[in-house]
Order: sequence, then C-alpha cells, then structure tokens
Amino acid sequence: MQAPFDRSAAGTAGTSLSGPARRRRGDSPGRGAPEFIEALARGLDVLRCFGPAAARLGNQDIAGLTGLPKPTISRITYTLTELGYLRYHADSGKYSPGYGVLALGFGVLAGLEVRELARDSMLQLAKATGAAVALGAFDGDAMVYIEAIHGSSELYLRLPVGYRASFNSAMGRAYLAALPGSQRDELLGRLGQAAPDAAVVRQAAADLAATGCCFAIGGWRADINAAAVPFPSVTGEGVFVVSCGGPSSLLPADALRERVAPALRDVARQLSGHRP
Repeated sequence: MQAPFDRSAAGTAGTSLSGPARRRRGDSPGRGAPEFIEALARGLDVLRCFGPAAARLGNQDIAGLTGLPKPTISRITYTLTELGYLRYHADSGKYSPGYGVLALGFGVLAGLEVRELARDSMLQLAKATGAAVALGAFDGDAMVYIEAIHGSSELYLRLPVGYRASFNSAMGRAYLAALPGSQRDELLGRLGQAAPDAAVVRQAAADLAATGCCFAIGGWRADINAAAVPFPSVTGEGVFVVSCGGPSSLLPADALRERVAPALRDVARQLSGHRP
C-alpha cells in the first residue's frame, strides 16, 4: 500500500496563491464577482480555442466553439490581431496564434521552477524506457504539457510541449484521482460529455490509493499504454502530474505496472520533496 496522496494542494495545479489572491479565489463567486472583467475573459476564451488540432480558425468556427455571437467574435479577433496575439490569413479568412501568444507561453515556461527540477529525472526515465515522459498541469478542461521528453526517435506519437491531454488520459485520470471528492465532482460536472466514464474515474482513484499511480492501458488509445503520478511540487507552484507512455509493444501492461510505475513514483517523490 502506497502512502496516500496529499490532496490539500490538488486544486491549485500550476499556481501559487497567497494572501489576498487566495482569499479572492476562495471567497468570490467566480465570473459573477464585481472584479471580474468579462470582456477580457471572452478574449482569453477565444485564444483557448486554438491548439494543435485547430491551428487556424475563422470567426464562424470560433463562434461555434465559444457560443458567443459572431459580431462579438469579430471585434475580439480584430483586437487580438491588432495587439499581436492573433495573425490574420487573408487567403483563408482565418486566424492563427500570433507571436504575442508565443511570448506569453515562453514566459510561463521560463518561470516554472518545477520544470527545471524535473528535466534530468524525466530524461533518465525516457532513456531507460525508450518511451515518452511528460510533465503536465491542469488547465481548465485539459492537462497541458509543460515538458515532454521522448526516449526514442522511433516513437510515432510525439506529443509536444503545449499539448492538451484529455482527462481520459493517464495524466488526466491521475489529476482527477488526486482531487478531493467535492472538487472532483465539480470538475466532472463542468466537463460534461468530455468527462471520463464514472467507472474509469473510480478505478483511477482506487489505483492511486493502492499503488500511488494511475494507468491507461489501451484506454486512451487502443495501441498506447501509459502510467501517471500526481504530486504537489516542492517549489510550491501547485500540483503537477508526471507520466510515461508509449506503444503497447514497448510498454506492455505488466512492464508498465512493475517497472515504470515505481520509477514514476520515485520521480514524483523527488519533485515533491518527499524522502523514500
């Protein structure tokens, strides 16, 4: 039986709040708070529409994704383009992220101490397994990769930094399993149809309690196996998840449970500051 995961920080992945900031987050009614700027939130919602599977989007596409009226989207995309956060492609009438977004992303990555601390351990695990090792953080409706190291050039699925993993992935399951029950239920409610099946969530919670690790054995993709461990960062930046995955031919289920899972737990202990 593994030591239980410390759930006290599980709702603050990738953040470090203190003083007034924490009080605002805990006491305010979210988007209904008087301090909340709805126009800014809508602009950020538009930027979140873009990703590896949606590199270019038109106003109609964005309106469908956000539920906002097309005239509102047109004003937002115009503003974001003028500020350098979007680029307009006249040939297609669509937009893609601009260099302003890139600068923000690099600023976030550069400021994450846990990413620097994790890199050597992740590299060693990737070399030892030949698999893909990723470090991720919660980002609203997905887990976003903040570091990714590939142990072999032969891996056909090479997911980059910035990739957004669903909550049905090993990484997503591990984050859900680490949440206190009420926070988990609230998040699953917000995810709606995008949430994993209840049986999957229950199994993830049971796996985490019993082994300190969560698994996706062909569950995310039929030919991919992965394991993941959540941990509160020793840097105080919040809760993160480290995962290791690859083709089932490279990481069969028994090897994942017997060899990879213990190695992941060791990495998580190092990054959380816990001694064996």
